[in-house]
Amino acid sequence: MTARKAARPPRALIVASRYNEAVTRRLAGGAADALSAGGFGTGHVDTVWVAGAWELPLVLDRGIATDRYALAVAVGAIVRGETPHFDVLAAEVTRQLGIVSLSYGIPVGFALLTCDTLEQALARAGGTHGNKGTEAAEAALESLRMLRRLAADAAS
Repeated sequence: MTARKAARPPRALIVASRYNEAVTRRLAGGAADALSAGGFGTGHVDTVWVAGAWELPLVLDRGIATDRYALAVAVGAIVRGETPHFDVLAAEVTRQLGIVSLSYGIPVGFALLTCDTLEQALARAGGTHGNKGTEAAEAALESLRMLRRLAADAAS
């Protein structure tokens, strides 16, 4: 995969995990609201639901490969269990999301919570610690503005 040079249409993609849906619905909602406030209005944000965090990078990769999106947000919640599965899954999904962003040269907002308890996750999905979906979308929007500025500066 190589970075694409063509201008991106004004669309955004949210790929969200159904696993821990009580958390991820709130994260996806926060991301959608932030994208709307950032200029991606109704009809310009596509939300795709996948089974779990493991599926996020692949579906995100294939969505971005359509060349329809200026930015994306990955939404998931991994809650620690009794086995090392948490550590392996969190590390590998995080790594793969970074690879997708760099491969296509577009911002991918990171709203993959990795928490010890469901209560911690809920606190970060619109609770006492804010909404990390909102924050991830805002970071992706800021990165998109900077990338556009850098491209304009390079062209002048």
